[in-house]
Amino acid sequence: MRPTRTPVASRGARRGWLPVGLIGLGVLAACTAPTLSLRPAPRAFTARDYETVYRAWTRQSDAFSFARLADVLHVTATFQSWEQRWAYVVRYAEDHGLSTEERDRMLRANLEDAREHHRFFVTLAGEYVRESDLTDARSAWRVLLLDDRGNATVPVAIEKVDRPTAADRTYYPTIGRHRLAFRLAFAARRPDGTSTLPDDTSRATLRFTGPRGTVDLVWELSSAGVR
Repeated sequence: MRPTRTPVASRGARRGWLPVGLIGLGVLAACTAPTLSLRPAPRAFTARDYETVYRAWTRQSDAFSFARLADVLHVTATFQSWEQRWAYVVRYAEDHGLSTEERDRMLRANLEDAREHHRFFVTLAGEYVRESDLTDARSAWRVLLLDDRGNATVPVAIEKVDRPTAADRTYYPTIGRHRLAFRLAFAARRPDGTSTLPDDTSRATLRFTGPRGTVDLVWELSSAGVR
């Protein structure tokens, strides 16, 4: 289950189907992917399962500028879901020789946080480095988390990963010298108490949008929701 990249149009087919209203703009790109579950139920993983789980919860796509015929954003994001966190802790514990008690404490902390926050590990590269820094006020990109009804939530925290650790580079292999890395956090509940991703939502979308275009990374969710 490799993360799928769905370009807006191939280099040789740009003129065939482009809607007139999108000429000169960055256009929407999304991924076709398997249906996943946010259900907070026990999982049974071994350390070898991490790569499969990582691929299942990782998306990548590009925004494309037809006006200048240049790629303007390359972005990959891993949804640090309940399932991804469980697999991560099992792999991390084995790699670092943690005791059962240490592993269980780490797992409990991660799963408790998963009830409070939807987190994403993001790496991206844009045409201009300064504009690609999501923590910079001059960034060209605003990030939103949307449910299947289009309700949008802004991050409660964006952390730039200036010095990735060996663990970061191993477990999030899209980290590289030509990409910036970030940790994004969204509250699981809005101030009015409603869920950011309701129990019955069928889709979670991480949207990067701005004057240079829009790119959507999409996770199709099962009817099990987030119960």
